[in-house]
Amino acid sequence: MIRTPLDKAYVRRTLRELYSHSASTAKDELLDPAWDRSVDIFPGMGVTSFASAASGASNLVTLPNAAGDIITGLIGVYIAPTYGIDEVRDQGINAVPVWVLSPGSEFEVLAPAFDSALAWTFPTDGTELLVTVMHTGANRGKLVPSGTANSTTKPVARAIRRPATDVLVIAGLNAGAAY
Repeated sequence: MIRTPLDKAYVRRTLRELYSHSASTAKDELLDPAWDRSVDIFPGMGVTSFASAASGASNLVTLPNAAGDIITGLIGVYIAPTYGIDEVRDQGINAVPVWVLSPGSEFEVLAPAFDSALAWTFPTDGTELLVTVMHTGANRGKLVPSGTANSTTKPVARAIRRPATDVLVIAGLNAGAAY
C-alpha cells in the first residue's frame, strides 16, 4: 500500500517484481539522515550504501555521487516530496527496503525510475544491454544504459526488454560473467 494524498490516488509503484520470490530479497537499510530530499527518489532507482561509523555500523543508503560508487540495489519506496509522496517521512522511521537483484530475478521498472528519454538500443549480436545509474544532476539515481555520460561505471542489472516507452524489464547480473 502506498500512502498518497488524494490527488495522487492513481499512483502505483515504479518497481515491481516479476520473477524474484526465491531469487531476490529486499534488505532493510536506513536512508541517510542527512539526505536533503533535493532529488525525488522513486521505487526502482539505484542507491549506494555507506557506513555511518568506522566500525561499519548502521548501513545508510543514498543516491550515488560519483562514477565509482557501487550500487547496492534498487530502492523500494517513494521519497519524493516535490512529487507529493514521502513514505519514509510519513512512517516516521528512516528504514527503507533495498532490492538486491540476483541472476534469476526479473523486475519491471516504470518511468520516472529510469530515463525513458534515452535511446535504449538492444544489441542484436548476443551481447547484453547493461544498466547503470546516473550519479549527477536531476536524473541522479535513475537507471540508464551502460556508457551513458555521468553514470556509474559498474552495471547494476541487465536490460531484458522494453515493452513500452515507460516500461523497462531488467534482470540481475549473471554470477559468472565479468562486468
